Amino acid sequence: MRLDKILSDEIIEQLPTELSSREISVVVCDSRLAEKTCLFFAVEGSVKNGAQFIADAVSRGAKTVVGQGVAGYKVENGVLYINVNDPAKRLRQAVDNFYGHPSGSVKCLGITGTNGKTTITYLLRSIFGEAGKACGVLGTIQHVIGDEVIEAKNTTPGLVDIQKYLALMRDHKMQYCAMEVSSHGLAQNRVDLIDFSQAIFTNLTQDHLDYHKTEEEYFLAKAKLFTSLKSDAYAVINMDDPRGKRLAKMTSAKVIGYAVDNRSEVRAVDVKMSAAGSEFKLVHVKGEFIVKTCLIGKHNIYNILAAASAALNENIDPKFIQSGILKCSLVKGRLEKVDYGQDYSIFIDYAHTDDALKNVLESLKKLPHQKIILIFGCGGDRDKTKRPKMAKVAGELADYSIVTSDNPRSEDPKQIIEEVIKGFNKNNYEVEVDRTEAIRKGLALAKKGDIVLLAGKGHETYQIFKDKTIDYDERVVIKEILHVIN
Repeated sequence: MRLDKILSDEIIEQLPTELSSREISVVVCDSRLAEKTCLFFAVEGSVKNGAQFIADAVSRGAKTVVGQGVAGYKVENGVLYINVNDPAKRLRQAVDNFYGHPSGSVKCLGITGTNGKTTITYLLRSIFGEAGKACGVLGTIQHVIGDEVIEAKNTTPGLVDIQKYLALMRDHKMQYCAMEVSSHGLAQNRVDLIDFSQAIFTNLTQDHLDYHKTEEEYFLAKAKLFTSLKSDAYAVINMDDPRGKRLAKMTSAKVIGYAVDNRSEVRAVDVKMSAAGSEFKLVHVKGEFIVKTCLIGKHNIYNILAAASAALNENIDPKFIQSGILKCSLVKGRLEKVDYGQDYSIFIDYAHTDDALKNVLESLKKLPHQKIILIFGCGGDRDKTKRPKMAKVAGELADYSIVTSDNPRSEDPKQIIEEVIKGFNKNNYEVEVDRTEAIRKGLALAKKGDIVLLAGKGHETYQIFKDKTIDYDERVVIKEILHVIN
């Protein structure tokens, strides 16, 4: 695409034709992706200023660069430098023009909240698939576009990548995209170019206070998804969450509430939960139908209500909602059962907040068991105030806990653990810094009928330390340990 079709600006109008007609093959704001025919934007990020990387982009072949400064342009050694007063604004304009505003063709459903986002995206994909409608996924575990699966680096990709992925979905004739929208992504304006047809709010509990500083700031970041909705969009909101009712008053979209305990447009009644899953009657404004699922726990009933509400808003036939939910049997790292023939149960879950851990443990306590052995830690360079809160939940709901490392990053793992164990009110725990050894101890303690829960890492297949990142898949670790034990 020609440069003057991507950037509409008085500066571009001043360029000689041989410059304004340059063919651009890709728009980037990461110098590591720069190439000869790219348009590189030097924008200020949350940590570093892109101006620092202009030389790197040029060294990699970039011939067209947009940066901040007094409006104008210059050409040096064949490189066109364009200065504007707001590179970030120009980047949004350029990306929208380059990719042709794909959310105008692909209906985007954004899911935000502390917990449940990943599961809801997979439920939606399954429901829409049953209805014969192709649904892509952008989320924590992976991005799914047609038959292509792309490893996810962030819960919500960067602004440029999101538009690239949505354009691919459009080109693949996909009707929907179910997208996890993180508070970081909202605060950093990564989803600004998307016209969301629906937004879903799951819940809000303490998390990411290392970034947002206060819970109110965290909530307001989440709320941006709803305050930006147009009046013909839907806001699907958990009305059992204290923040839900407040959020409902902050949007101009059509509000559809879902709940288990309170009155709302969509409700779960006659709930039956067991080790095999759950069954309930979903009651909505136009009727009711029975929902069956192998996903366990009350928190998954909320996830199902959210997905079903969004599907009903799209006039999906309830029979497809029922079958889509029933067929969505496993989300990696979300109460994922690991079975290698042992006579006790092993679950892996991503729970890394006190509320998520509470939900998972309460769900497991409803299953037949002798005792629950929990193995968990807290990540480094993240919200430190939740560390003792995690231990408090562990001490109250697990029979025995082994506190270990979980992506310590730049922090000392032992110091993290010291901060965690301050929250225990009982002496029903031990410390093992090495995560593999902690898992080995937990499995060795397990007897017939027990439940072992590995919390924190979930879908992750790596462990992040100060100076390195190593391959680390708990499923592989468990398999190797059980082979040794047996």
